[in-house]
Amino acid sequence: MKTLKNFTKLTLLFLLTSIVSCSDDDDGNMPPDDSVTIVEAAQATAELNTLVSALQKADESANNDLVAALSGEGPFTVFAPTNEAFNDLLAQLDGFDSLDDFSSQQLQDLLAVILTYHVVADASVLSTDLSDGQSITTLQGSTLQVSTQGGVFIGDATDVDAEVTTANIEVSNGVVHIIDKVLLPQAILDELADIILVPITDLALGNENLENLVAALVVADGDLPTVLRGDGPFTVLAPTDEAFATFLDGAALEDVPVDVLTNVLLNHVISGEVTSEDLIGLGSGYTSTLATGAGDQNVSLFFDASGDVIFNGVSTVITPDVKALNGIVHVVNAVIDIPNIVDHAIANPGLTSLVGALTEGGNTTFTDLLSNEEETFTVFAPGNDAFSAFTNPNSNDLNAILSNHVVVGAAAFSSDLTNSYVNTAAEFAADENLSLYINTDDGVTLNGTSSVVTADIVASNGVIHTVDAVIDLPTVVTFAVADPNFSTLVQALTELTPSTDFVSVLSAQDGAGSDPFTVFAPTNVAFDALASIPAEADLIPILQHHVVAGANIRSGDLSDGATATTLEGDMITINLPGTGDNIADITDGAGNTGIGIDAVDVQAINGVIHVVDTVLIPNTTN
Repeated sequence: MKTLKNFTKLTLLFLLTSIVSCSDDDDGNMPPDDSVTIVEAAQATAELNTLVSALQKADESANNDLVAALSGEGPFTVFAPTNEAFNDLLAQLDGFDSLDDFSSQQLQDLLAVILTYHVVADASVLSTDLSDGQSITTLQGSTLQVSTQGGVFIGDATDVDAEVTTANIEVSNGVVHIIDKVLLPQAILDELADIILVPITDLALGNENLENLVAALVVADGDLPTVLRGDGPFTVLAPTDEAFATFLDGAALEDVPVDVLTNVLLNHVISGEVTSEDLIGLGSGYTSTLATGAGDQNVSLFFDASGDVIFNGVSTVITPDVKALNGIVHVVNAVIDIPNIVDHAIANPGLTSLVGALTEGGNTTFTDLLSNEEETFTVFAPGNDAFSAFTNPNSNDLNAILSNHVVVGAAAFSSDLTNSYVNTAAEFAADENLSLYINTDDGVTLNGTSSVVTADIVASNGVIHTVDAVIDLPTVVTFAVADPNFSTLVQALTELTPSTDFVSVLSAQDGAGSDPFTVFAPTNVAFDALASIPAEADLIPILQHHVVAGANIRSGDLSDGATATTLEGDMITINLPGTGDNIADITDGAGNTGIGIDAVDVQAINGVIHVVDTVLIPNTTN
């Protein structure tokens, strides 16, 4: 615990002679008559237990005997703080957790000064004797100010008055008024200047290097000065005046739109108390501020404490761990603007390979796109290790691969993700965007190959999820393997048909085979409807009957009565509109009708998949 510096012993007016112990039989109720003293009355009142303990703790110094004095003839008027009031005082004192921390004679004498500031000698003052604006001289020597506006309030040297919660408890040697705050004279505030904690707003007000921050708090919406005087706890990253001047770049605070200024200020406030030791222990990572970004989610803030503590790669802590009553302040050398997707990527040293790939050769396509504040994005961002491990086995265009990690038009937070397909910015052809399969059965997996490591990095224009593997451009085989609804189809294409290498055939791309393919993919439920899965010789033509080679036929290309020849050789016919909930119906080579297309346009780099609810059967008579 911190010790007090340069404490000047104040001589008390009373030398006291005995300590009265607390009764273990107290029922918490004030005695109904005036035959007891102030001390005995306090001992009998549960909510004044800490006051009694404070008197006894002060009396451990040979200079004090407060218990005996307040048991004397009087008369006295005592403003008696509650237990909760003492708890609040202890919370204000840096390093003080209980009255036991008043462990030296110096500290006990200090406590006595505080306590005597609550006593008026030679007077028994009832509430009816108090008047608005009245000044009362205490036993300690300083004065108290009375206010009777809306109740009875007692003002000390601080900005917060105590309220009388129970008045006029008359006892044999005076009167007691119970109050909700420990009163502090100016002498105590001066002595405790190095350890007494004030709310964050008041801390900023008292710092001549944070004047611009205070001015900004006043201009902003939401009465932020009052918020930062609240209970908290908060962690505030406080930009210096120089930092604000750089941020404003010659403009006045009034030139910044109020909503923008407010959100920027909130981007410097973290809910909870985070010390520099906490940050150093974590090394690096993300926390959330009170600012709002995409989807009205709290904006993410990246910290790197491997050396100096740096936030979002732009703002360094120059004075850490300034304690406040309702949290902690770190003074920083730059204003932290609301980050967009690109800002977050640049700030995180774990994403340097991604940033390098995005900007290789002076490429600005991605930085321009992902800095667009008029659009919303979801980015699955591979870490450096993911890039190191990626060999690009199909020699795909890097820009196309990077585009395949970006979803345009939506900020998809982890809580919103389900087993589903979304479209990325990568394209098979113009306006034919590739699909991305998201699986949430065990964490979040993308196309069956890449897992989310860090979710929900919130930016102004979207959200980033870091992933552990680069997501290559998918083939139709990629989706069949990734989607558990096609597990029976995959088994049929591999284990049950070993004589035919369907995987190689359907993995062909860029004209390396019969691609592109249009695949009508039966689900597990479709296979379950069969009496049994045919043997290999019959199964091979059935599987081929689900594939149209040499064409990427999307739903927009389908028309009623359209036909297509499958790899097996028979034609299928499309019927529009579909029956019931079907998007469209298919008539297969065997003439079976009403086969439903349940989902369309799962787009791969070498073709497109449409999901069907029934296994297609070819004509077995030709």
